[in-house]
Amino acid sequence: MRRKLIVAAVLGLSGAALYGGAASATPPSGVTNPPWSPVVGRFQGGIDVKAKTDVDPGAAKEFWRVRISAQGATDVHILENIIAPGGTFGWHSHPGPSLVIVKSGMLSVYHAPSCKPQLYGPGSPLGSTFVDEGGDLHVVRNNTQVVDHVYVVSFVPAGFPRRIDKPNPNPAVCPN
Repeated sequence: MRRKLIVAAVLGLSGAALYGGAASATPPSGVTNPPWSPVVGRFQGGIDVKAKTDVDPGAAKEFWRVRISAQGATDVHILENIIAPGGTFGWHSHPGPSLVIVKSGMLSVYHAPSCKPQLYGPGSPLGSTFVDEGGDLHVVRNNTQVVDHVYVVSFVPAGFPRRIDKPNPNPAVCPN
């Protein structure tokens, strides 16, 4: 009987901890996706590709190069996000990298623990593109009065969620 009580207590505490973690997460608000988005494709054998292109019209001595490599089955997500003024993605992380293009508007990106905003969009000194390397805790907000249109390509291990909701790491300093 005592053993059953201990098992029940452990299960109850585990459930409460899981519920508490989910309850304190900061979910997205003011973010929508068009009907086509997201699109997800699975590369069963991983990805290993490289390309080289001559960018000099003269002698072949200046090359543009790219390499994309992922070991193991990889899901690639393509999304269009439409973020209303005041909209937020909520605090979250990703298990892999994302390529982000801000087509219109201006995104404010806050990384824990400093929570200093980085602004991305057409006309921003940082530009309208950035790479989210994954594994870090951040929130993305539209702090303007115009709608943001953002395209994202994410690489994650097959079967993993693309985003992992998290609580605000420091509500006194960091926005939701």
